[in-house]
Amino acid sequence: MEFWQSFDAPGGAEGPFTDRYPAPMPDGSRLTLPLRDYGEVAVAGFIANQAAIAVAKRIGGWMADAARDLGAEVVVGMPTLGQVFAPLVAEGLGHTNWVAPGWSRKRWYEEGLSVPASSSTAPGERRLWLDPRVMHRLGGRRVLLVDDVISTGSSALAGVALLERAGARPAALLVAMAQGDRWRDAWPADVAVRAAFATPLFARVPGGWMPRPETASLDLCPLFPRRDAA
Repeated sequence: MEFWQSFDAPGGAEGPFTDRYPAPMPDGSRLTLPLRDYGEVAVAGFIANQAAIAVAKRIGGWMADAARDLGAEVVVGMPTLGQVFAPLVAEGLGHTNWVAPGWSRKRWYEEGLSVPASSSTAPGERRLWLDPRVMHRLGGRRVLLVDDVISTGSSALAGVALLERAGARPAALLVAMAQGDRWRDAWPADVAVRAAFATPLFARVPGGWMPRPETASLDLCPLFPRRDAA
């Protein structure tokens, strides 16, 4: 099956799940996500730059709606997959541009505007860089950091650290999907988190995986009621 290409009708199996999970969306539809086996726990996966354009646009619209009351003045998109959504969110919020950190260093970049980074899907350490020529977009403005997924929180925390190097503290992190709750303990209390949708962690059971509903961070998802957790 090719994932992330379309939304399915409301409803879905109760589990156990074997290799996929129909995640509930804000409008009641479902997006079928692959399950990734991490041993005694599994997570629902989402690779934004492999999603259909229509799917990405719809999720980007939900993200903008979820963040509309935050008063963001500039959007900063985390590479690589957060940059699928950052321009959609910026446009949805009425902005004319956004800021794009990157993994590669250009000739004019400065070491002081970089931080080490890793993620749950790419655990090898690399450096996150910010172009000094876009620093003027950040100064004294209310910043919204955008990423695709928050899982362990390591990549988003690198984004927070990079912005601090630039003299900016993000008002909030906005993600397409909050993947479980493993990130919560390390997350700074003064940086709000919003999400378009949330998925739980999954426990191994006979016949597959069962969702642990208490791990789905639905309190971060203002567009659909908490009872829609699955």
